[in-house]
Amino acid sequence: MEKFRKKLRVGISIGDINGVGMEVICKTFIDKRMLEFCTPIVFGSGKVASYHRKVNEIKNFSFNIIDRFKDVNEKQANLLNCWNEDVEIKLGESTEASAKYAFISLEKAKESLKNNDIDVLITSPINKSSIQKIQKDFIGHTEYLDQNFNGKAVMMMISDNMKIAFVTSHVPLSEVPKLLTIEKITEKLKSINTTLIQDFGIRRPKIAVIGLNPHAGEDGMLGLEEEKIIIPAIQKSKEVNNILSFGPYPADSFFIPSNLNRFDAILSMYHDQGLIPFKTLSFSQGVNYTSGLNIVRTSPVHGTAYDIAGKNIANEQSFRESVFIACDILKKRRAYFSLKENSLNPKKSED
Repeated sequence: MEKFRKKLRVGISIGDINGVGMEVICKTFIDKRMLEFCTPIVFGSGKVASYHRKVNEIKNFSFNIIDRFKDVNEKQANLLNCWNEDVEIKLGESTEASAKYAFISLEKAKESLKNNDIDVLITSPINKSSIQKIQKDFIGHTEYLDQNFNGKAVMMMISDNMKIAFVTSHVPLSEVPKLLTIEKITEKLKSINTTLIQDFGIRRPKIAVIGLNPHAGEDGMLGLEEEKIIIPAIQKSKEVNNILSFGPYPADSFFIPSNLNRFDAILSMYHDQGLIPFKTLSFSQGVNYTSGLNIVRTSPVHGTAYDIAGKNIANEQSFRESVFIACDILKKRRAYFSLKENSLNPKKSED
């Protein structure tokens, strides 16, 4: 049986150095109770961290600055130096330097996750467009991790109110109808179902599917995607994969408490269809989870928040929840596979 650390190592990419990432990191781990169940390791620069602590007037907090994992202190928040040069920080601005060092941090964290030097990954907010200027194929964290780890990544938003995933994510709205297929929807439903079982301990999940068109197509009057693609996908998921999927439901009337309480997760057709209600109901405590991969990665739902960077008013709740949820998911996943392994390999009874 594989041996695990008693206390999980939480790897954290620094995000955009001109945004609020370092502020919410510091505010999260200034609470010593966080160190009771995890050991944080930030991938960044001691100089950058010192600047943000000073400008945000964060007192009574400091990192254990290290250059090697063997120097990790389990009783303190750690920062692994990924570069030593001085970096010009321009709070509230998107710069080439902020993109460069955000990507360096992410790369270092990714490699450490591959090498099992950390157990889970929390990514701080980045500016996707600025990174794309120096990394042409970069679309976002989800797509980046999908290319670097096993499985098929599914973006899932998590809060106390709901868990919601998306058939399509970072694509223009005009492309969405062309990207919807029976196969893609059934694949997403299968991935969500597996995630709910192994990562959240839900034995028989129920998944709601949202329609694409107004009023879920109104029996074909307002669009045919429901009849030709979405409904057949739901039926196939039930009949072939034994998944309890229901719908399609109209997006304009679905997101009310009685509906949210009936289902364990929701599958929306495109990015804003799901994220508008999610962020409206769960912005401060919501978490972005990259499900479907062999690793665990979460992040806060907010962005770089350039407009409030350096003002010491950023709310760290979403980041803190990202840490809680990542650790909880990994523990549940390990317990699931341990139970599965034991059920497949029962000990022989003694004569």
